Amino acid sequence: MTGIQNLILLPRASTKIKMNRILLFVFLSFVFLFTACKSETVWEDEDKDIEKLEIKWKSYNFQDFQFVDLAPETQGSKIYHGIIKNPSLFIRQNAIRVLETLYYSPLDSIPERENIHYSLSNFSGITEKTGESKTIAIRLSTQWIEKTFSPNDSTASFIEMKGLLLHQLTYAYLFNPVGCGTYLDNKDYRAYVEGLGDAVRILNGGFHDSKPKEGGSYYSGYRTTGYFYCWLVKNKDSDFIKKLNKTAVNINPWSTEKAFRQIFGPNEKFTVENLWNEYQKDLNFF
Repeated sequence: MTGIQNLILLPRASTKIKMNRILLFVFLSFVFLFTACKSETVWEDEDKDIEKLEIKWKSYNFQDFQFVDLAPETQGSKIYHGIIKNPSLFIRQNAIRVLETLYYSPLDSIPERENIHYSLSNFSGITEKTGESKTIAIRLSTQWIEKTFSPNDSTASFIEMKGLLLHQLTYAYLFNPVGCGTYLDNKDYRAYVEGLGDAVRILNGGFHDSKPKEGGSYYSGYRTTGYFYCWLVKNKDSDFIKKLNKTAVNINPWSTEKAFRQIFGPNEKFTVENLWNEYQKDLNFF
């Protein structure tokens, strides 16, 4: 600020030079204010988005969200805390978004969780969830935070952290398919879990600069299956995600084809294969 003041207040400068310097000062002030406002846009949008959901889910018996930083000495930790000012609130608000996407209301049957432990840890992966009981642990890699951080775009880093958390919280709250094996040995199971994780992430603004891509299969999981699920939400049934989640506990043995038949009925037009082919012709939907 002192440097700019000196530009304006230098003695013996001509009136024209003084005016130019005043205009420069005004321009720089505008740029500063614009940048500051832009950096707050994500947080303002987040706050507006969450208010109504907080009211709707007020009666839900929320877990004890525990945050711990196991790698405070790392650059990734410093980046995280520079962007996420209140980790416990951040976890709670994204838990609400996940619940809102998977369920109709707090009155639904929802897997019981008592504790969700979320930690920053110095490891070479990205993020992971452990635990299938009432206590769930999620950890985020500080190495990944460092690797994906862009000093010129903190919004992208915020969205990445939010998206990874949404995906892991989806694991914590969804119903796991029954009677069809496990994540490791059944492609239906795996595609359902990973597809739902990224569908919830997509629907809640958890990807930065991402679009559907041609190819793959509804068995591919992650974004490939996730965007397919989002297309179904937009074009076939706005409650598709909620209904798909519910099929995991009322179909035994569970399969993708049986789930789609229960949701859309027996019409051949709505088999998972035919819907996938229709989706592949409409990739610009998002």
